[in-house]
Amino acid sequence: MLLPALSWAQENRITGRVVDSKTKDPVPFASISLREEGTGALTNEYGYFQLAGLEKTTQDSLVVMTMGHDRASIFIKRGNTEDLIVELNKRFIELKEVKVQGGKVKNYEMGSSKSEPGEGIIQGLPGSQYAFYVKNEKQKKLGNIRTVSFYIGENGFPREPFRVRIYKADGNYNSPNTDLLTENLVVSASKGGEWYTIDLTTYNIPAPEEGFFVAMEWIVLGDTFYTTNFMDNYTPYGQIMRPTFEFKESRTWSYTIGKGWNLLTLANGQGRRYNAMIKAEVDMIK
Repeated sequence: MLLPALSWAQENRITGRVVDSKTKDPVPFASISLREEGTGALTNEYGYFQLAGLEKTTQDSLVVMTMGHDRASIFIKRGNTEDLIVELNKRFIELKEVKVQGGKVKNYEMGSSKSEPGEGIIQGLPGSQYAFYVKNEKQKKLGNIRTVSFYIGENGFPREPFRVRIYKADGNYNSPNTDLLTENLVVSASKGGEWYTIDLTTYNIPAPEEGFFVAMEWIVLGDTFYTTNFMDNYTPYGQIMRPTFEFKESRTWSYTIGKGWNLLTLANGQGRRYNAMIKAEVDMIK
């Protein structure tokens, strides 16, 4: 699907590439945002980005965030700011080994338990995310995360790729924050109108005792660029998730480049909250 062509003056733009500081390999799908301008962009799969230059201010901070790397911030001034190289330091997360002593490991299903979705759609722009909190409601003893599943709608473009994100609920107001899955996992469903399940057993991700977030992140593959400057006239693309109304509490957060995480608080007529239809299977230690 074609994205909007860049239309700003060539002398007032910001371009560059995000790379790993040690290997110099490109960092794909990194979130680029201008703190004061409130705009941003997404690096493509080769690490390149471009967005309009400063308009509201004469100076700003270019903030770069992505999974598996530390956040970086660069001070920039209005004018011709091209061919920036942003180097990100790899973040090493030590995952504790889950040891089973004197017990059995069984499969434990968490999150949405419905087979059919509720009315409505959940659609995103490149770089946006919807994260559902998979809560350990029965306080079971958890091991590793086995699988995560998304209910993909039959409309839109169900086969478009997206990136799977797994977070700890350790942000402000228990929002998604720390990545538990630190590798790029880009997947694509074969069709819509059903559950799509991704196997995570090879990643050995211990499930936090209280629960965790499972998120879908919309991305762009190829050498195409995406910037939020065209948010007003850009049509969302790609796969569509479906909602569920089986919970009385809001468990879904949305992420937008330049704006961060926000809790969804929509409800239906019965007081049931609008949540992304997502579930997970986890090792349960008995």
